Amino acid sequence: MADRSTLLRPPPDDPKKAQIENALEVTELAVLGPNMFTNTRQPWHPPGARGIYGGAVIAMCLAAAQRTVAPDFLVHSCHCYFLLAGSSEQPILFHVEQVRDGRSFATRTVQARQRGRCIFTTTISFVRDSSNGDGNSGEVSHASGLPLGPDGQPLQPPPDDYADEPELMTQGPFQGTKIEVVSPEGGSDKPGDKKTRQWVRARGTIAGGVAAQLEALAYVSDSYFIGTITRIHKLWRFPFKAEEYGQLPEDLQAKVKTLHQWEGLGEDPREMVGRPAIGMMVSLDHTIYFHEPRKVRADEWMLTEMESPWAGDGRGVVMQKIFSKDGTLLATCVQEGLVRLQQPAPEGKESKL
Repeated sequence: MADRSTLLRPPPDDPKKAQIENALEVTELAVLGPNMFTNTRQPWHPPGARGIYGGAVIAMCLAAAQRTVAPDFLVHSCHCYFLLAGSSEQPILFHVEQVRDGRSFATRTVQARQRGRCIFTTTISFVRDSSNGDGNSGEVSHASGLPLGPDGQPLQPPPDDYADEPELMTQGPFQGTKIEVVSPEGGSDKPGDKKTRQWVRARGTIAGGVAAQLEALAYVSDSYFIGTITRIHKLWRFPFKAEEYGQLPEDLQAKVKTLHQWEGLGEDPREMVGRPAIGMMVSLDHTIYFHEPRKVRADEWMLTEMESPWAGDGRGVVMQKIFSKDGTLLATCVQEGLVRLQQPAPEGKESKL
C-alpha cells in the first residue's frame, strides 16, 4: 500500500473550530482495541526539519489521554521523550495506557507509534479540578509575575487587531510577534544571562473548551524552544555558510533576512560571518507543568519567556514560562536537546550544502 498520512480519509476542516483544533484532532480506533487513537489530519513537517513538528505530537498525545479521564480531571504535568523522527507521510497510532485512577490523581502513558516503532512517549498526570473550592484552604501559593519592560511596568500584549507578521510567518495555526533577545541590566553578554520573549496566540477562536485550550498550549510550547540556544549564543542556523548569503538569489536573501530578524538574531545576516554554525539540533525531552489549566486561553495573547541555565557536552537545557496577557503564570516548561556545532570539512573536501 502506498504511503498515506492518515489511517482514515481526513474529513473536511470544521469551520466552527480554530485552525489549531482541526490540526490536532484525533480519531478513536475502538476496532483495534481500547484507548487507541490516530491522527485525523496530516501533521506538519517544518521545512528542513528531520521530522514532524514535536509540538503536534505532544498535543495529540494529550488529546488522546484527555479522552480517557473523567471530565473533572485536568492535566497538571506532562513528561515527554522524543525517540525517533516522525514522518508526515505515515499515520500515527496513539496507545493510551490507564496506569492509575485515584480519587485526586489519574496517570496515563501514551506511546505514539509509526510502522510498529515508538517515535514518542509521554507520561501525563491529571488532578481533580478544585476550582469549586472556597479558596480558603490555607495552601501555600505563589507565582512568578509578568516580566517588566524598560519602563518598569509589566509588558503589554500587542493589540487585538495585530497584523504585523511578515507574510512568510502567517501560514501556521499560531501567530506571534518578533522574538526579542533581552540582556539583564548592566548589559551582561553571557548566554546564560539572556532571555528571549515573544507574544503568541492561536488564530481564530478555540471552540472546544478547556481541553482544546490545553492542547493548543502544549502545541505552541515546543515552538522556538531548544532553538533558544542559537539565539543567546548567536549561532548561524541556515544550511549554507553566512559568507555565502550575498550569493543567494534576491528572493531567497529576502526570506533568510526575514527569518533572521524574526528570530531576534539581528538586522543583517551578514553580521554573522565568522560566527559558529549549528550542525545538529534535536529535542530529546520535553516537560510541561500546567499551573492554571482553567485560565488557559491560547486564542488570546500569551507571553513566552525562555532562558538556558546550562549547555555543554553536546546538549542544552532551556526553561520556559508561559504567561496570560493579564500576568497569570499558566505553565512552566523544560526541554533538553542535542546541540552540536558544525565541524569544519576535512582538508581537501568541500562541504556538502
